[in-house]
Amino acid sequence: MIQGIFYARFLPQEGTKIVAQSPPGCIVPVTTPGPNTAPVPSQTISNLNASITSSSTRPGTSTTTPAIRSPLFDFAVLSEYIIPREPFRNRYITVTDPDNKYLVLGFPVSIPDPRYHRNEFIFNFGLVVDRSVDQVPYERVVRRLAITFAEMEKQSGYLSQDQTKAQPECAWGEGRDKNVDGGFFLTRRPIESLLEIIKEDLNNYGECMIPVDDANTVNMKLFPYHPNPPEVKSWHVPVAKMKLADIVDATWDLTLQKVIAQIDGVSDVRRIAFQADVSLELTQLALRHLLYYDTILLLDIFFFSACYAPRPGIHDFIANVDGVVDECANYVCVGALRINSNDNDKYSNPRSSSTTTLNNNSSALNSFSTTPQSSSHHLSTSPSNLSPETHFHHPTFPFHNPYSSSSLLSIERDHRLPNYLLIKLMTTFVSSRTVMEWLKMHMDAGIDVLRYVDVRRLVQFGVIKGCLYRVHKYVVSKQYLASLATGQSRRLTEREAAARGGGRRDPLQKYTDGCHSFDEIITEMDMTDAEVMEQLKGFRGAPAGDLAVLYR
Repeated sequence: MIQGIFYARFLPQEGTKIVAQSPPGCIVPVTTPGPNTAPVPSQTISNLNASITSSSTRPGTSTTTPAIRSPLFDFAVLSEYIIPREPFRNRYITVTDPDNKYLVLGFPVSIPDPRYHRNEFIFNFGLVVDRSVDQVPYERVVRRLAITFAEMEKQSGYLSQDQTKAQPECAWGEGRDKNVDGGFFLTRRPIESLLEIIKEDLNNYGECMIPVDDANTVNMKLFPYHPNPPEVKSWHVPVAKMKLADIVDATWDLTLQKVIAQIDGVSDVRRIAFQADVSLELTQLALRHLLYYDTILLLDIFFFSACYAPRPGIHDFIANVDGVVDECANYVCVGALRINSNDNDKYSNPRSSSTTTLNNNSSALNSFSTTPQSSSHHLSTSPSNLSPETHFHHPTFPFHNPYSSSSLLSIERDHRLPNYLLIKLMTTFVSSRTVMEWLKMHMDAGIDVLRYVDVRRLVQFGVIKGCLYRVHKYVVSKQYLASLATGQSRRLTEREAAARGGGRRDPLQKYTDGCHSFDEIITEMDMTDAEVMEQLKGFRGAPAGDLAVLYR
């Protein structure tokens, strides 16, 4: 958001001067005249440190009132950067105020011409934005302002003329109409109102189109800056950050429409390409397009044989910062059946709880949705196969005395795991324990995790919120890696391997340099983790004991 905008000039007698600013007083102090008081001109460097004096008034009139607002920064300190020395002119510059609160963005322009005093006209249109704001979108605005008004000055002396009918600074104005007083009659928009409209339109609408005079219009638009998206690999899993189906229309690219229809937060890129009947390259290109506009994010494939470890963000989860544990519960808990003898409709739809989405406070996960086939096949039990008695006598039903009459009421009020148990589940992931081992540990402790928690969603939530990270698995052949490092070997083709008497080249050899994770091997070789490990035991590309599996 633009905090202030200004137009500065270098005057031969006064030095750097703020000619116009919006809002008033954002750069240099201004005073508000009384009812019958003449306006006070903008202050310059020479009188910034002096006290604000009242302007000359007519006899019997009131004096000026105090300044409207305090400046955003000390103009006297930054004035030498508003109109800088010669090497910094005609280029984009950014300056941080001494308090490190604001950025001043400018493009000082110098127009050499013998018609000007000192043979040069120097000005600068600048913006003031918060230090934390991304300045990239505003750079184009500053450049456009400088280029537009520089051209207008060269053509008609727009800036070198005063805003009123005062004497011009240079010999522009031949051929222009004059009024009865002999002054120049300038039918143009004042700089002050122009800056105010630019600031308000860019802040409110992100664009502006303002006629300056009969021949010139200022057209600008703020374009958000998006960095180049990362490469999309075939083993990545795209997860939507918004409901893409609600914004897709018939005018979208057909390939993109087919790809979006298959994004469910579970399928990897290769599977999406197969299900959408689209080539893998086009699928990756479509997903990069969605990544560019920050509508999806990429995760790793979820395996029960994978390992996850906590990150520093786990401390915020433990402290329940911004209600993150409650947000997690809404997303991952599938809930036990809420039995109530007086209201059987409560559990008439056993899958309704498995499709719970995040609350409105979520910014990254509020649109995750999972089909019943992918989320509830191991999470819900048909109510026709359960009675209240068998439900409450379940040996791992947590936290309630099955023989207590108040237990039923408690279950009715709270059908999800308590926060402390969700924290316990999240904090027990370690790099040396697979998800399957983590699950078995809690099952042995008497907590039926699968009955109340979607494990995949729990892991996804932890990764997205910065609580967990994936510990990848790599295979390394010491002999093959040494030969690659010394340049004595290279990856042989099938024909070269056969000509050297080695028979067929082992298909896993290219993955044994420590740069390819098991996710890549599983996806490209179309094998399971167990099958990859079994094939590595009979690996023909290295002697026995040469291979090592690394976790990092």
